[in-house]
Amino acid sequence: LYTLDKTMSSTSPYTPIDEIDAIISQTRTNYKSSPPTSYQQRLKNLKALKAMLENHTEDFNNAMIADLRQNKLLCMSEISGSMHEIDWQIANLKRNMQVKSVHSTSVFSFPGSCEIVPEPLGLALIISPWNYPLTLVFKPLAGAIAAGNAVIVKPSEISANCTKLFAELIPKYLDQTHFRIITGAADETTQILKSQFDYIFYTGNPFVAKIIAKAAAEYLTPVTLELGGKSPCYIDESASWSVMLKRLTWGKMLNCSQTCVTPDYILVKRSVRDRLVQDLKKELHTFYGDNPQENPDYSRIISDRHCKRLQSLIEEVKDCVVHGGQVDLTDKYVAPTILLNPPLDAKVMQEEIFGPILPIIAVDDENEAIEFVNAREKPLALYVFSTHKSIVDKFIAKTSSGGFCSNDVAVHVVVPQLPFGGVGNSGMGAYNGDYTFNTFSHLKSVVRKQNWMDSALRYPPYTDRGIQLLNFLNKIPPPNFGKIFRMMMPVGAIAIAWWYFGQMQH
Repeated sequence: LYTLDKTMSSTSPYTPIDEIDAIISQTRTNYKSSPPTSYQQRLKNLKALKAMLENHTEDFNNAMIADLRQNKLLCMSEISGSMHEIDWQIANLKRNMQVKSVHSTSVFSFPGSCEIVPEPLGLALIISPWNYPLTLVFKPLAGAIAAGNAVIVKPSEISANCTKLFAELIPKYLDQTHFRIITGAADETTQILKSQFDYIFYTGNPFVAKIIAKAAAEYLTPVTLELGGKSPCYIDESASWSVMLKRLTWGKMLNCSQTCVTPDYILVKRSVRDRLVQDLKKELHTFYGDNPQENPDYSRIISDRHCKRLQSLIEEVKDCVVHGGQVDLTDKYVAPTILLNPPLDAKVMQEEIFGPILPIIAVDDENEAIEFVNAREKPLALYVFSTHKSIVDKFIAKTSSGGFCSNDVAVHVVVPQLPFGGVGNSGMGAYNGDYTFNTFSHLKSVVRKQNWMDSALRYPPYTDRGIQLLNFLNKIPPPNFGKIFRMMMPVGAIAIAWWYFGQMQH
């Protein structure tokens, strides 16, 4: 299959730079004149997005294999993860679009009602990366559509086969009035960012994120920045060892470690360091055999440039390599590599690795590990393998990270009820399920006042006694009639039943 799909590697032509402004401007004009905000329009567009994925599952699989030589599990998870997000948005569309009533505790809103109205932001820009080229287009796109926005999609030029497929299919399945795709590299993206958007959703690295944030600041455009960083993993002697080895090895080598939430380095209790190193070697052999390069389940690095970058990271600390270290640039192959106690000032410990290189650092206990983590930028994810609840709770309470998972890795990302996003250097904003819908919505505050009562206390002239009374009233929350009604319903039902059966007896 991989041999056949290599013929797909011809890059589709980029969008001409001199056409980009017109595409964005026309899409904004179309949105203002006929926004796709009704329930029927949103549902139709979501179903079209789903049909694109269902009708071209094999094409998308082939494109992912050609770009990244992804294994069967990765291809399946990209398709199913994208489909799950679309299905979630369809199933919950009516509920998420509903106006939500809230009880006010402010005396100034009485008499009246308060509600939250979700409204579309307008024209959204989605810039997606190459490492998960389907999921990181489909998931935000589904949320943006569900929220009633128009969207410009800019997929990564590096995953060329997936981008080529998107360029062919988006115009066929989605209304070009409101949904457009622009292809290209740095020059095209720079041109895109000169235009005004109502929201920008970017997944990638902190360096580019700062450029996008500066461009967004020109128009005060809100952004979601889904970044990465060096996600640590702490392991102590209480870990459920065999399960830990499988989950850690799987999470680290998933997509050849080209995953933003992959464990970047290990902090292991000193007493079990040597045991961990030996057992990880065995687990890697169980997963990929004597020669991972020939194993169909082992992915490849996306490009020559990234492969050379990983090779230089290994070269700098070659004396610390205790397993692997082989690189084949012609095949974009980097072997599963374990480093033992690399210097902390080495590049491999300073920048996000984003490849199958696993540094292992020995620490005395969880306190030293927490101190180590807190001395660095806030990571996108933090993992702890320990059966001591007190240690897990200590990490949750004393560290800050985008997400946290104990006794497993990466699985928190796929829970639609949990927001996924970073903090600090690992990003801002979050998405997943309802959080994706809310990300692309403005939650408008609405107060509907009644006119049958209007206190003179709020108007001049103000007196000391009036201010005292107003302060007293502010401490008394207005009655929650909705809550009172719900509490009275059972009483009313009993009273009606009592009356009814009494009438029956007469």
